[in-house]
Amino acid sequence: MNAGKLKSLLTRRVVVPAIVAGTALSLGAYEIMKPASAVMAAPAYTAAAAPLDDNSVGALLSLDQAMEALAARVTPAVVNITVTSKTNSQQISEDDQDGQDGQPQLPPMFGPNSPFGQFFKGMPKQGPSIEHGLGSGVIISPDGYIVTNNHVIDGAIDIHVTMSNREVYSAKLVGADPLTDLAVIKIDGKNLPSVPWGDSSKLHPGQMVLAFGNPLGYRFTVTRGIISALNRPNPSVSDRHKPGEFIQTDAAINPGNSGGALVNARGELIGINTFIISESGGFAGMGFAIPAEIVQHTADTLIRDGKVNHGFMGVTIADVTPDNAKFFDVHKAEGAVVSDVTPDSPGGKAGLKTGDVITGLNGKEVTDAGQLQMEITEKQAGDTVQLEVARDGKTFNIPVTLQPLGSKADHEVAQSGNGKGRWGMSLANITPDVRNQMQLPDNVHGAVIENVRSGSPADDAQLQPGDVIVSVNRKPVSSASDAADALKSVPNGQDALVLVWSNGGDSFRVLHPSNG
Repeated sequence: MNAGKLKSLLTRRVVVPAIVAGTALSLGAYEIMKPASAVMAAPAYTAAAAPLDDNSVGALLSLDQAMEALAARVTPAVVNITVTSKTNSQQISEDDQDGQDGQPQLPPMFGPNSPFGQFFKGMPKQGPSIEHGLGSGVIISPDGYIVTNNHVIDGAIDIHVTMSNREVYSAKLVGADPLTDLAVIKIDGKNLPSVPWGDSSKLHPGQMVLAFGNPLGYRFTVTRGIISALNRPNPSVSDRHKPGEFIQTDAAINPGNSGGALVNARGELIGINTFIISESGGFAGMGFAIPAEIVQHTADTLIRDGKVNHGFMGVTIADVTPDNAKFFDVHKAEGAVVSDVTPDSPGGKAGLKTGDVITGLNGKEVTDAGQLQMEITEKQAGDTVQLEVARDGKTFNIPVTLQPLGSKADHEVAQSGNGKGRWGMSLANITPDVRNQMQLPDNVHGAVIENVRSGSPADDAQLQPGDVIVSVNRKPVSSASDAADALKSVPNGQDALVLVWSNGGDSFRVLHPSNG
């Protein structure tokens, strides 16, 4: 920056204080010099109305006092984290080009491009470079254990923690878990302020919450809001294994809040602020936090073992919905329906089948796919879980011994459930050329969708050209004619359930017949 520009900036920054100071001096001079008659003159305006009395606004004043006490209690346990890390600048430069093809993209949420972890980005250069980042953390024990996000400390070669009293500590990494995007660091200290754990399983939409952190470098900021929603699914398109169940809040969260505390009215830690969804990159009323149920288990494991060995079943699961429940002969729209089973996986070896509905885990009711995935993720490799399974109107138990996540059969994913003819699509056979062009796995068979008519049942079910229909009403199809015949045989006015291979995974879709 040249000297002229710097002078201009400095001038602009002091304009308002200078004007305020000048006004004060002028008024002081007038007060001394004006005649006595002017001093005695009555004011030229009518006196303002009296403020509301305490009895009228007692509830609001009590709320203010409670918020002040809550903020004062939690703030000392929230820390500012600064990191120095090695990154591959060339790789970051390439990643930043995502979304430049005109397709709408969610803001990056995990890793070096996270909206919370990325602040000081230089010009792209070949090879590794040094970068500095800023985030937040929460002290969870008086002896200095701090929980934060993995993407805050990812690649860090130096970590420093600043307390609200301005004390600065050097921190060491205890352990990190990229799957849950959580990490634990440690500073040397005794009798440090800390935040107690809350029970995130007992939260309800509408509850008041406070979010703490260091947004955009403004240290030790607190914002207030409510819980907008619970059990939000995993938004990461890069890794469907990541558990969801996120807490959504309208308490303002911005870059730098990542790793900060989300607390309830009792000052209990109910979540770790992690990402936002916004078209602009700034806060737009939708912030998301990892629930304490996941955070506490992960932090305890990292402190004990230094790493987390997640277990997995090797299945793809989706929600049971009011639309598809009748096709699986279940009476409630609850549970997790199995849409794919990987051969030789723990689930496959145990006898799970496509179309099974998992309604219980170790004696506990399963409400949706996200809950089941979260609880399986918290299990260790080698653990045996007891699944309650509904199949063709019958219920029975299946024990499954989990394998380490990342092993050969790794394939567990939770998804959110949701001739053109009456269904509005045209189909084609999967020829060798089609399979090669679409890079379809050898085990995918059925009918490939060529076209989808806008506004049709297929369009409403979010089917797209290139998707493969694997089964119709839970009966496998091997060709376009098989699929067409199966769809044609569905009685008029009735829905059809199709199992679709799309983007590397299977999911069930319900086709509602057109009213026209």
